[in-house]
This record gives sequence, C-alpha cells and structure tokens, in this order.
Amino acid sequence: MSIGNKDSSGSGESHQTIELVYRSESRRVFATLVRLLGDFDLAEEALHDAFRAALEQWPREGVPAHPRAWLVSTGRFKAIDGIRRRAPFHPLDDYDELIENIPAESAVTDDGDIEDDRLRLIFTCCHPALQADAQIALTLREVCGLTTEEIAAAFLSGAPTVAQRIVRAKAKIRDARIPYEVPLPADLPERLESVLRVIYLVFNEGYSASSGASLTRPDLSGEAIRLARLLADLLPEPEVMGLLAMMLLHESRREARTTADGDLILLDQQDRSLWNRDRIDEGVGLVVRALPMGPPGRYCLQAAISAVHAEAPSADATDWAEIVGLYDLLLRVEPSPVVELNRAVAVAMRDGPLEGLGLINTILARGELEDYRLAHAARADLYRRLGRHAEARDAYQRALGLTRLGPEQRFLERRLAELEK
Repeated sequence: MSIGNKDSSGSGESHQTIELVYRSESRRVFATLVRLLGDFDLAEEALHDAFRAALEQWPREGVPAHPRAWLVSTGRFKAIDGIRRRAPFHPLDDYDELIENIPAESAVTDDGDIEDDRLRLIFTCCHPALQADAQIALTLREVCGLTTEEIAAAFLSGAPTVAQRIVRAKAKIRDARIPYEVPLPADLPERLESVLRVIYLVFNEGYSASSGASLTRPDLSGEAIRLARLLADLLPEPEVMGLLAMMLLHESRREARTTADGDLILLDQQDRSLWNRDRIDEGVGLVVRALPMGPPGRYCLQAAISAVHAEAPSADATDWAEIVGLYDLLLRVEPSPVVELNRAVAVAMRDGPLEGLGLINTILARGELEDYRLAHAARADLYRRLGRHAEARDAYQRALGLTRLGPEQRFLERRLAELEK
C-alpha cells in the first residue's frame, strides 16, 4: 500500500502502517502538539486521541498522504473539543482564553531560531529551573519516548526514583509556568550541558540497549545523531562537535557488531571492512576541528578515543598507550567510576590483564559499580585471560544476573560454557 491511497488490503495493513507511524512519528507529533497546546498533559492526551482516530478512520478512508500533519491537526482539534466539553464543569477556568491561545491549524512550523520542534522541546525540558537529573529524565521520557525502565538503566538508578523525578519536573513546569519557547542566544550555553547529556544518553540506549532482544535500537541512535546535527548547526561549539563525532564514530561500527543471528561480536573480533568509512571520515574530521578550539571537554576526549579505535587497521595495531593517555585527561575532566573502568580495560590492553584487573578490583572494592554489569563482565574477561577460571566463572555469573539484554546474555552464557570445557 502506498501512503495516500485507499487501503485495499483490509484493516490489518492499515493497523501495521499506524504502528510504524507511531514508532517513527509519535514523539515528533507530541513535540508539535506541546508547542501548539502549551501543556505536556494536554499534548499527551491529544496525541493518544489522534492515534485512536487514526485506528478508526485510516482502515476505512485510507492512510493520508501526510500522516504526521494529519495527526497534528487531529490532535489539535481533539484537544480543543475536549476543552470545550470540560468547560461547563469548571466554570472558574477561562477556557475561552485557553482555546484562543492555541495557534491556528496552519502553525505547524516555527519561524524561531530552532526549526525542529523536538529540539525546542529538549531545551524546554532542560530549563535551569529544573534539577539536572530531572531535566534529563523528563527529556528522555517526553521527547524521545524511552520507558521509565530504560531511563533508569541509563542513570544506573531505580525506576521508582526516575518516575518521581519526571512527575516532579512536570509539576514544576506547570506551577512555575515555564514557557515552551526557544531560548535566547545568550541563554543557550547554560542549557547546553544538559542538552548534550540528554542526547548522549539517548544515543547510548540506541547503541547498546539496556534490555530486550536486540543489541541496538537504530531509531534512538539515529535520532540522537539527527538532534546533534541540528544542535551543531545552531551552536557550533567544540563539545557539540565532539558529541556528534563520538556518536558517528561509534555508529560506524554498527554493521560489524552482531552476527546475522543478532549475537554480539566484540570490538577486537569485528570485520573492520564492514565499518562505515563515511561516518569515520566525518567523525575524525569533526575531532580535528574541535580539539584546537580550546581545552577539550568530555565529549571531545571521548570522540578522540573513538577516533583512535576507528583509524586502527586492526585490533593489534590499536595505539593503547594513546588511549590510556586520553582516558587520563578524561578522568581530570569527568572523574567517575565508569571512566575509571574504561581506562582500566585500556590499561589491561597496554600492560597486561593483571594490571587492569587490579584497577577494576579497586573500583569494586570501593562499593562502586557493584550493580554495573559491564564492570563484572570486564573483570571476568581478565580473570579468563589469566587462566583463573573459578574467579572468571563467578564474575561472569554476576554479570549475567545483571544483564537484561538478549545478545549480552547469550554471549555471557557462551563464555561460561567455554570455561566448563
């Protein structure tokens, strides 16, 4: 069925189309509805009403030529209709003024500095009046549609904690009447760090999903790259370019990261001929542009590390000494146990598994990363390389117990099976 033609094969195909449209367009539609309606909850209700209308009408009338515009228009109409229905029961509220403030149906594009509604919405969610963690949690939920559980995995936090942050952030926006608007140029830098972190976490969830049957979620990583490109056009700061470069360099390896059956392939075993050279060239070019612009920040340094991997012709030819040096710089900029863990793995590659294992054990002995599956998986691998199979088995089992991602579970199970031989 072609978009815009009447559905001649029954409602099943239309329902499948609606599902595809929901996955690809729902958050874009939501962002535009927030702009038009000025309220998160009203926009969410309008979004659901619009898709319910699509489920009723599209199988009968055919899929419209421009589904996103149809959904925005329908959601706007449903919201106005709902406001009018509620008005008699809430006489103290000025519903006429509320309806008058909703822009005309033609206002589906924006003449402001940021053309993309989703990017506008990110900046709104990252308003300085909100706490940093609440900004990020709210944006991941409302802009990108991640579940509370997925956000919790990105935060290394509990789902109830994340849910409370989101509720409090929405209440703050409502009570403080935080506007849905484009920040003035002078206000953009103070919002930048939170926005970059949001995009970074979205990409991480897309590049290595926290749970599910598939290792990756290309829709999320692709969306993160798209948003970073828009942000780089708006604000070509070195850290923006660094984040975009890092994501492009990681994404260049997507096709080589899994087998045809979806099983995980580690970096040193990947077929580098499958790496996307266009993304590598663009990412390396951005690193070269960004680094001389001032003291490198966390994203520029991560991009530089990724560039070293991307430019190595083979795993054995990787310059691990340079990578360790870059991690040393990164630890000064962003001291964190996860960065320490990544540095420890690099040290193991440069100096041998015993050196890296000592560093990882020190991190875990401090009580940090105890519930972080990758720390135990890295520890297990180093024990395995040292021939200490009993300790490797315990560490692999600990990592397996913390993993909710199918390909990772299968990989760890294979490692455990190999130790039994």
